[in-house]
Amino acid sequence: MTAQTKAGEKGRSYFLALENCQDGGVRPLADVIEKLAYNEQGLVPVVAQDARTGEVLMLAWMNQLAVEQTLATRRMTYFSRSRNELWIKGQTSGNFQQLINMRIDCDGDAVLCSVVPAGSACHTGRKSCFYLEVAPDEKQVHLRRSADTWNFDPE
Repeated sequence: MTAQTKAGEKGRSYFLALENCQDGGVRPLADVIEKLAYNEQGLVPVVAQDARTGEVLMLAWMNQLAVEQTLATRRMTYFSRSRNELWIKGQTSGNFQQLINMRIDCDGDAVLCSVVPAGSACHTGRKSCFYLEVAPDEKQVHLRRSADTWNFDPE
């Protein structure tokens, strides 16, 4: 078992203990961030949701530093697995996401962030990365192009 896996298991037990806590109880933020159940790469999945509409915009990853930077700046900061570095959403595109609220799931292994997006969330220029709609009865996948597409010119 790797050190990161052991830390993740310790984090899960921390969150399991919270299940019996009284409503309204508080915990130090630094402790909770440290105890998140980061995976073997030191990452936790993060869902970004439009605070105004409730629409799920994207799924990304954060390491502990990205969580801390997001909370300090209120700008969504993710960890790019392909570039192996922190990534501030919108830093190059201008499509920033302002953090409104952060929630952690009951196991501490997933984070939900309500954000106000300033443009598209998806690299394709769409408002949401979840534009492929599965139609199981038809055995097809529909591409939603118009309703959730921002004005975008890839050229």
